[in-house]
Amino acid sequence: MRIHWTQTLAAKGSQPFAPSHLRWRAQQAHAGVLHCFVLDCSASMLHGRQLALAKGVLLRLLQRAYQARAEVALVCFAAGRAEVRLQPARARPWSEAWIRPIAGGGGTPLSLGMARAGQLLAHAARRRPAQQRWLWLLSDGRSTEQPPRPPWADAVMVVDFERQAVALGRCRQLARGWEGEYLVADALMG
Repeated sequence: MRIHWTQTLAAKGSQPFAPSHLRWRAQQAHAGVLHCFVLDCSASMLHGRQLALAKGVLLRLLQRAYQARAEVALVCFAAGRAEVRLQPARARPWSEAWIRPIAGGGGTPLSLGMARAGQLLAHAARRRPAQQRWLWLLSDGRSTEQPPRPPWADAVMVVDFERQAVALGRCRQLARGWEGEYLVADALMG
């Protein structure tokens, strides 16, 4: 089974997301799912230990992907570059030791991160056209860039880690602009 996003979003309406809104549909056994995680490692994510929280959320999402026998990929972006830390591959059990070395600092090249994720998703679409491709952006939304939604993403989840005193709300804006789901990081840890 996989989430039927159109029906789920219709059930959610303007209410805050709740598990009762989820609607399911049967998944083709041969198609599978690729979860492409895009992690903001910029200096602003170091404020209030947001990057540490993001790593915890990432570990939880990787574990869920492993349990669902999905594929995963990871792109990290900061300091003027976007780096593929994990090429698309079958999820496996992850430990904190693997994710701890991911460091933060520098600017927030959101467009570069999205472009690199878009390349991974396009390659995955050519390799396995029937596969569902989910894009997960984990960010505090402190970038002023408004890149387009990667066209090969079937579903987009924007996970907001913003904890600054003056909230900009850019993650919510991105989710809305990309016709994706907006999630608050703390809700995924509960």
